[in-house]
Amino acid sequence: TVCIYLVIRLRYTLNISAGKASSTYRIRTWQRASYQQRNQGGRNRRRQGPFSRRLAHAPGPSSCLARFKAMASVLLQPWYLQASRRFLAAAARRVALRPQPRRDNKRWVRAYVEQQRWLEPPMRRSEKPNWDYHAEIQAFSYRLHEKFSLDLLKTAFVNRCYIKNEEERRRMLGLEKEDTVLNLKDNQQLSEEGASFSRTYLTECLEKAFPEMPPAGIESIVNYLTSEELVSHIAKNLSLHDLTLCAEFPVPPNVLQQTFFAVIGVLLQSSGPQRTEIFVRDFFIPQLIGKELFELWNVVNPMGLLMEELAKRNISAPEPRLTRQSGAATVLPLYFVGLYCDKKLLAEGTGETIVAAEEEASRVALRKLYGFTENRQPWDYSPPKWERRAEKFLSSN
Repeated sequence: TVCIYLVIRLRYTLNISAGKASSTYRIRTWQRASYQQRNQGGRNRRRQGPFSRRLAHAPGPSSCLARFKAMASVLLQPWYLQASRRFLAAAARRVALRPQPRRDNKRWVRAYVEQQRWLEPPMRRSEKPNWDYHAEIQAFSYRLHEKFSLDLLKTAFVNRCYIKNEEERRRMLGLEKEDTVLNLKDNQQLSEEGASFSRTYLTECLEKAFPEMPPAGIESIVNYLTSEELVSHIAKNLSLHDLTLCAEFPVPPNVLQQTFFAVIGVLLQSSGPQRTEIFVRDFFIPQLIGKELFELWNVVNPMGLLMEELAKRNISAPEPRLTRQSGAATVLPLYFVGLYCDKKLLAEGTGETIVAAEEEASRVALRKLYGFTENRQPWDYSPPKWERRAEKFLSSN
């Protein structure tokens, strides 16, 4: 900035001085012209001295100004270069400090593509490229670390609705009756075997884990573990919906439930009951984590059930007592009710009313009696004794 100011100032000074020189030059030229008019003779013209010839050939004001400007530009050229370099360096620093624009896609592109993907109608995995059904069936058995019979496993994924739909489609295409019949067997029998085995094994497991629980509670828990919603959730996480042959897509939950039980039936026929028990235990029992007993078992009268259980154990009937309360005169009161048997605190529950607190206390007492509490001992997932013996035998040999 300082250099530019100096250049402008110098040019202004040069212009002023050039203007003064031009005015002086005009005066001298007028005097010379008047003198020459007075002496117009040829003799005077021939006898003009060198000074007169120099004046005749003296440079004009425009040439003087050009020479001054050229001298100034030569003298100030290093200053020009230095100032321009500094200016460009400062501009480069400012550009570097600015946030540079991203060269990839904008932020909205990813969200838009994801939205379009969800809006597309679902497609079967078999309708997409790079699909080999036989290889996928084989990979499924290796993924679960189980030994299946491949022929039986393929049968486990064939549902009755798929066979009917294919036969109807062939019939609509005009094929003969003999050609419309598919040489496929559905998974109905395998599904029944797997469901029966699963329910039997889960009932035995729960009876061993909770020996004090009545059969109604065991049956409620087994019904929850083998319900359509839970079994279809397990099947989806194992990607059974990609391998299931069904008329509808997405595969409905009841078909997924039937297919998963059919896979258990195939494992029962291929690897025996011992491996099937471990398979059922590993996939069904963890679904009880974080579940409360009375979410799975609907008890209408918990106090009456508690009195029946205490009578079986020859314990006197419980006595409810109000132990604590808070905010009784407010909109949100809180009551603590304790159940006492033989002057000993059996359980304590809370509620917005005394009746609700008494019911909660009876539920707490039932959980303690049945052993289905939040701090109960974790499930034993260690390998069974027969498997340990087989491992010791193989290691010794």
